[in-house]
Amino acid sequence: MFLSKIVDAITGKKVRGTVVLMKKNVLDFTDIKASVVDEVVEFLGKKVSFQLISSSVHDDPENGSQGKLSNPAYLENWLTHITPIIAGESTFSVTFEWDHEEFGVPGAFIINNFHLNEFFLKSLTLEHVPNHGKIHFICNSWIYPASKYKSDRIFFANQAYLPSDTPEPLRKYRENELVTLRGDGTGKLEEWDRVYDYAYYNDLGDPDKGKEYARPVLGGSSEYPYPRRDPNSESRIPSLMSLDIYVPRDERFGHVKMSDFLTFFLKSIMQTLLPGFEGLFDNMPNEFDNFEDVLKLYEGGIKLPVGPWLKAIIDSIPSEILKDILQTDGQGLLKYPTPQVIQEDKFAWRTDEEFGRETLAGTNPVLISRLQEFPPKSNLDRNIYGNQNSTITREQIEDKLDGLTVDEAIKTNRLFILNHHDIVMPLLRRINTSTNTKTYASTTLLFLQDTETLKPVAIELSLPHPNGDQFGAVSKVYTPSDQGVEGSIWQLAKAYATVNDSGTHQLISHWLNTHAVMEPFVIATNRQLSYFMSFRLANMTIILLNYRGMAVEDSISPFGIRLLIQDYPYAVDGLKIWSTIKIWVTEYCNFYYKSDDTVQKDNELQAWWKEIREEGHGDKKDEPWWPKMQTLQELIDSCTIIIWIASALHAAVNFGNYSYGGYLVNRPSLSRKLMPEPGSAEYEELKINPDKVFLKTVVPQQLTLLGMSVLELLSRHASDTLYLGQNDSPEWTKDQEPLLAFERFGKKLSDIENQIIQMNGDHKKWKNRSGPVKVPYTLLFPTSEEGLTGKGIPNSVSI
Repeated sequence: MFLSKIVDAITGKKVRGTVVLMKKNVLDFTDIKASVVDEVVEFLGKKVSFQLISSSVHDDPENGSQGKLSNPAYLENWLTHITPIIAGESTFSVTFEWDHEEFGVPGAFIINNFHLNEFFLKSLTLEHVPNHGKIHFICNSWIYPASKYKSDRIFFANQAYLPSDTPEPLRKYRENELVTLRGDGTGKLEEWDRVYDYAYYNDLGDPDKGKEYARPVLGGSSEYPYPRRDPNSESRIPSLMSLDIYVPRDERFGHVKMSDFLTFFLKSIMQTLLPGFEGLFDNMPNEFDNFEDVLKLYEGGIKLPVGPWLKAIIDSIPSEILKDILQTDGQGLLKYPTPQVIQEDKFAWRTDEEFGRETLAGTNPVLISRLQEFPPKSNLDRNIYGNQNSTITREQIEDKLDGLTVDEAIKTNRLFILNHHDIVMPLLRRINTSTNTKTYASTTLLFLQDTETLKPVAIELSLPHPNGDQFGAVSKVYTPSDQGVEGSIWQLAKAYATVNDSGTHQLISHWLNTHAVMEPFVIATNRQLSYFMSFRLANMTIILLNYRGMAVEDSISPFGIRLLIQDYPYAVDGLKIWSTIKIWVTEYCNFYYKSDDTVQKDNELQAWWKEIREEGHGDKKDEPWWPKMQTLQELIDSCTIIIWIASALHAAVNFGNYSYGGYLVNRPSLSRKLMPEPGSAEYEELKINPDKVFLKTVVPQQLTLLGMSVLELLSRHASDTLYLGQNDSPEWTKDQEPLLAFERFGKKLSDIENQIIQMNGDHKKWKNRSGPVKVPYTLLFPTSEEGLTGKGIPNSVSI
């Protein structure tokens, strides 16, 4: 075999290749028949074919001067190759007839799958190409039967070209591939289609159930510009992982552990567990009586009543993931992993110091801002909402400012605000009248102590005026206390503020500011950037930009800005990650773009940026802050922001969900009762049993269990997760300088990991990095292990 390779290389008549793929039955253990069917088809002579495309020799000019094609070569030894029992890669050989003098250098290949089932193609590597050496093709794509496609499946070598530098024999293939990915906007898209396009959110309401369930059309108007929604009524999708939703196959969750875990988990929750839970709660108390009852969820478990519903759940879930999904110990006990926030201390979460710390190092550290005027003013339209300015007075807080006046505290950057008022108030009347939720719009003031820790000094809870929005807000201010009923009232005030923060965190900080922002970039990248460019930007996948007043420009400080709270873990670690990303992006872009002129003349790049602005974010297309994408610096800055949002920002606001919110007593997401008023029965109960009143107010039992399941899912890392600075293919580019730059990028991230470990260990200097609950800040720790870790920055937003 070795001698034959040498002979072939010398004569230049044959090129041998190695194909890496995963068969469908390996990736989808529910479709066992796929392997058998494809083996029969292979036996009958229907194979998988490959044709190389020359990057240097034209075909017949009548064929559009496209690159010359080799004769088809076929995947070898499909029948005799043993398929792995677990998810893994299979390696096959393929031999091409290729005369270097006639064909030149291969730059792409066409693949045709004549089997009846799809498979996942990882890569093709050509060895000993005459006068060239190795050529590597990164594929990472599902290949469906050839009959499903309207155009050829084509893959390009790992050699990057700007559009103007693309070899002429490959130019038409490059252009046609983008046409395929854009689609024509017509017809129903099937699972094998590869079209990326902008669709509508069709199931925000449920008008088929009745007029009261209808929702306004989102999109196409100045009032509701984004996200889009089709005005026609559509039935609500029955489950989150419904296969009726078209998603390009390559974008779906892949591999056994991730895809099947998510599918079974969500199907079970939505279709089986939810009815089961309803039955469960018919046989259990409707409320937690005390904190010990809540802790049983983690320490001993809640005994599930034996019955047909429980058997149905167990029978419907594969045994290998039953424990993960039902969280039982096999004895019918509902049990969850202990969240980090109560692993070391069961009650430290209740302290004011921990409440303040979580605004800097919790799962939503991006909302706190410096207070710049007193009392805080509302930006809501007075003509609609009346006077919504804060009613907090100087007298209520000045005795809590360590001897400073309010003006002195503001001048010395010691007062901060967690302002949910303007976000919640416009929705509050509808929330409190049309749902079981009863809550407030909150404003929280915090004071920066000499220890660099924050303490809350006032929480204002506001309701809409009973006579109408135009009359302003009805507000009441609560201040810290740790004694008697006033202490219990203060704990409830913090809980109401946290309910606001939980909602704005999931809807705005997490979903809107990461997932929704990035989706148009993902779509436009696939539609407008060919593989020659998109693989580069995908691999390149200011936290403050100072608008919250948490930092000031300072040329002598690291990164050019000075944090007003030096012990701000999210910002401290984030600035290091941001700077490292920007260095990597700068080195990368400088290699391919030598001047501003090359940026301006890159037609794919310009089309990409235009589509992102005008289609992807059409409601914001005329905003003055958009970069013009006319300079190399604008490209670098834009790519840095994109990578930051898709990786580090998302990690910071997502993977702490279970660490802090898995104990919903610490981070409640809704409230069902308003604050007990003196003279009421609830107020008298608060005097006698404050914990029970707290739990009845913010921790409903059924929704707690479902909420914990969702937060655990959001917080887990899959086994195949790639983290920032990692790449699943060491040969992702042929160019050596970018490869070396990427190695430096990974090394710098490793250095940051070591710095985080050192700072987390210095509890005396960095009090906010672990706080009273003793949870080290690791949400911006670049790498992680599989599972529920509370750390790790994946390369991209996925869940």
